[in-house]
Amino acid sequence: MERADADRMQVAPEIGRHREAAEDAEADPARELERELERLQPWREQVTLRGMVAAALIGFVFTVIVMKIALTTGLVPTLNISAALLAFLLLRGWTSALERLGFSPRAFTRQENTVVQTCAVACYTIAFGGGFGSTLLGLNKRTYELAGNSPGNVSGSYKEPGIGWMVGFLLAISFAGNLSLIPLRKAFVVDYKLTYPSGTATAVLINGFHTAQGNKNAKLQLHGFLKYFGCSLFWSFFQWFYTAGNACGFVQFPTFGLKAWKQTFFFDFGLTYVGAGMICSHLVNLSTLLGAVISWGIMWPLINKHKGDWYPANIPESSMTSLYGYKSFLCIALIMGDGMYHFVKVTGVTAKSLHDRLNHKRVSSTVSDEGDMASLDDLQRDEVFKQGTVPSWTAYTSYFILGAVAVITVPIMFNQVKWYYVIIAYALGPVLGFANSYGTGLTDINMGYNYGKIALFVFAAWAGKDNGVIAGLVVGTMVKQLVLVSADLMHDLKTGHLTLTSPRSMLVGELIGTAMGCFISPLTFMLFYKAFDIGNPDGYWKAPYALIYRNMAILGIEGLSALPKHCLSLSIGFFAFAVLTNVLRDALPPRYKQYVPFPTAMAVPFLVGASFAIDMCVGSLVVFVWNKMNKEAAFMVPSVASGLMCGDGIWTFPSSLLALAKIKPPICMKFTPGS
Repeated sequence: MERADADRMQVAPEIGRHREAAEDAEADPARELERELERLQPWREQVTLRGMVAAALIGFVFTVIVMKIALTTGLVPTLNISAALLAFLLLRGWTSALERLGFSPRAFTRQENTVVQTCAVACYTIAFGGGFGSTLLGLNKRTYELAGNSPGNVSGSYKEPGIGWMVGFLLAISFAGNLSLIPLRKAFVVDYKLTYPSGTATAVLINGFHTAQGNKNAKLQLHGFLKYFGCSLFWSFFQWFYTAGNACGFVQFPTFGLKAWKQTFFFDFGLTYVGAGMICSHLVNLSTLLGAVISWGIMWPLINKHKGDWYPANIPESSMTSLYGYKSFLCIALIMGDGMYHFVKVTGVTAKSLHDRLNHKRVSSTVSDEGDMASLDDLQRDEVFKQGTVPSWTAYTSYFILGAVAVITVPIMFNQVKWYYVIIAYALGPVLGFANSYGTGLTDINMGYNYGKIALFVFAAWAGKDNGVIAGLVVGTMVKQLVLVSADLMHDLKTGHLTLTSPRSMLVGELIGTAMGCFISPLTFMLFYKAFDIGNPDGYWKAPYALIYRNMAILGIEGLSALPKHCLSLSIGFFAFAVLTNVLRDALPPRYKQYVPFPTAMAVPFLVGASFAIDMCVGSLVVFVWNKMNKEAAFMVPSVASGLMCGDGIWTFPSSLLALAKIKPPICMKFTPGS
């Protein structure tokens, strides 16, 4: 599963409007900063019990949402802004309620808001970063069977999901990434002044919330969230009554006719994806629709005409040697082309920037009075940031201890993983993490997934035919976690720097959230796994990235001989298309870049169908029309989107409990031709 494979694809259009609200409310930023410094609390008071309870609740809700998305399409939007909004609404509502009851609760500050947001994000990050919809699920028996009979997919190379080993595995690999670059936090945030756009945007939103204008907007946002949360929850509950069989209910509504429905072109009333479409940029949503048209509208019908020639006619369509093989490998080609381009690009940008700094190259700039004031503000923020020092020896010692624990426990859980594989992964963690965190600060592109893919290929090939698939999937997950989490922490530290939050409280919040996620995510996953038909390529819960990552491991072992007939030529063409598309986007002037699609977003419909792309485009259409009708009310977009996603996502939890209790819906609603 990918978090859109790069944070660049997730754009929150409402950030500028929140920034304007914050600027309007803070007519004198310097004075506001002085007042905030006077109110600043010690780092221990920024981590509160009520905050951790709120973070656990938000983390659980978003874990359910992310798990649903991971096990259906795998294209997870960035939810940091929604987490910050819900943290503010929840705790501000709690303190207001206590005040009305006559109590005097402690003040709710932007620092506490930041810590809660960080803790909640760390919690639900485990749901996609841990590999529940990709690498870990790729280990199970169903994915092993879907991958087909091939030399690399050896008999018995699978491991069924279990709460015990999943919790243990996550506890062994998820914390080290938070510690590997702690000694370099000052260099990244203060000395290099890296922007970390997503972290900066979240800080702008949180600072905007804690203003006079933010308090006024909060009531409207809370009302909007609750209203659409209720509507979404009721609609999901209503739909459930009509789903008493396969291909039943509104989720199979043939919006554009039965012929289009057979090619997955229909609106399935998935409010989770409508909400996700409201958060994602229009270009991401239109890219998914373009990918759906190319694949389900053109490619698959044409390839299907060669059934019996390009692939055997007497095998199931879910076999990797049939049409499903083309779907899988062309999807992989687009993802790998996009990933490799950005890997090379970000590596080059990082190397050039570091070279310039080592040679003390500076770009001259004109300093104005406003610049002097901004510099003074920066100095005050830097001073607060430096006061929350975490000793380097503590970080290094903890990293070494966690690495030793992983070296002992991971080979016990997976016999195919040698102890020296784990040592190499932990030795590479800080090096790759440094390059990734620095590049993320410059470009906002987190390359953790791409480092994980490269590690998957390398270790799968190194382990050989007998052990390669499991070794590649497991070690690839470890490397991805080490590299991904370290960059995410730097994002959060940038947010903390701009909201005057202590790095110590941020690190504590990150560690607590990670610990929560190591238990909440496996429990949520196993509930879904037991209740629904996870991994069925013809069902709703397709979990496409599980098969994609397993096939990547098989490719690492077998090479290109694993591809079906003519699939290699097509894969090379789509790989080149992904690279050239990115080259074109970087070469064009800014005004034309908005017309160049994202290859990774295009790739997802190749496996999962077009319906979710239509849902996301509906979300884009809602935002577009809303902005045309009332631009001033557009700050409501994140709260409405969060309400839609939370209502639909939360209903998945009781519906899974009903499925486990073998309580079936009473009605099956199907659509058939009139003849």
